[in-house]
Amino acid sequence: MEQGERGTPGTGPDGAEATAHRPAGRLRRGLLATLVAAAVAVPLAGAARPQAPAPPPAQLPPPAVAGLGATYAAHRANAAEAARTAAGHGYRDRGAVERTLAARQLLYFDGRGAGLVTEVLGDLAHADRVAVLVPGSDTGIDTYGRFRATAVALHQRLTREAPAGVRTAVVAWLGYETPGTLSPSVATTGRAEEAAPELRALVKDLRSVAAPRARVSLLCHSYGSVVCARAAAGLDVDDLVFLGSPGTGADTAADLRTRARVWAARGAGDWVEHVPHLDAGLFGTTVGFGADPVSQEYGAHVFAAGDGGHSDYFAPGSLSLANLTRIVLGHTQEVTR
Repeated sequence: MEQGERGTPGTGPDGAEATAHRPAGRLRRGLLATLVAAAVAVPLAGAARPQAPAPPPAQLPPPAVAGLGATYAAHRANAAEAARTAAGHGYRDRGAVERTLAARQLLYFDGRGAGLVTEVLGDLAHADRVAVLVPGSDTGIDTYGRFRATAVALHQRLTREAPAGVRTAVVAWLGYETPGTLSPSVATTGRAEEAAPELRALVKDLRSVAAPRARVSLLCHSYGSVVCARAAAGLDVDDLVFLGSPGTGADTAADLRTRARVWAARGAGDWVEHVPHLDAGLFGTTVGFGADPVSQEYGAHVFAAGDGGHSDYFAPGSLSLANLTRIVLGHTQEVTR
């Protein structure tokens, strides 16, 4: 049952109040189904754009402390080769982005298709606090710069505010094929279900590389919150943070079956507030993501995110970034609600 239909039935002899609510719930389901059906039936212009050619990713064993430098080097070399290949086939912009990536600490790189990148900011091998950023829709190598900017903003603030002796690292995880904002897949859990095993594998790798007993926080934006929710059960993380979430596919935080403390925030200017918090079966899949993570019923620790919009949670100087920094550092008593 969707969140909007929960509540106490009418007290009249014919249950008139409850009956009156049912058509509204059915109408909302119908509207959602119609929108998604239209998206399925009408292909998006440009959806079949040709992709820049690229070599396959480097085949390496799971990262380890002793071989972390070699892992970075292998993926940097692959990014450099991908840049040359893209430029050689006329994809100059893509090649320029990949050349830039070839100079960074890459825990993983795959230039094929929209592209996959896992970049580390900081000294992961000695980090006591690790933040993993999980992006939402329309994120790929071509748009990686804006995603990386969020990781840089968080890393800079963590570096400034970490107590003496506490080392931090930020992992920008573009580890799945994100849905397009205007595509049917953005309204279903399909991409998230495919991504969840990869996110679990990443957390396992981080635990083997970072300092013993490091605090690991997942910061999950928009559709990324659906990915994190799908991976949450039994995941060895300390904090699970939903930012600008359309829903997670779970009715409550307890349904995630995680030991992590579950947080949620939404900026006052975030358009996702107007997304219907319901779900419905359609074409053999589930459309929509159910309960609102910032609602009281969901049971997350809701914190203040200021007046920002959907893309402003990591804006330098923002209230949201200040609270995210406190969560990652473990200063949970200082988080403003």
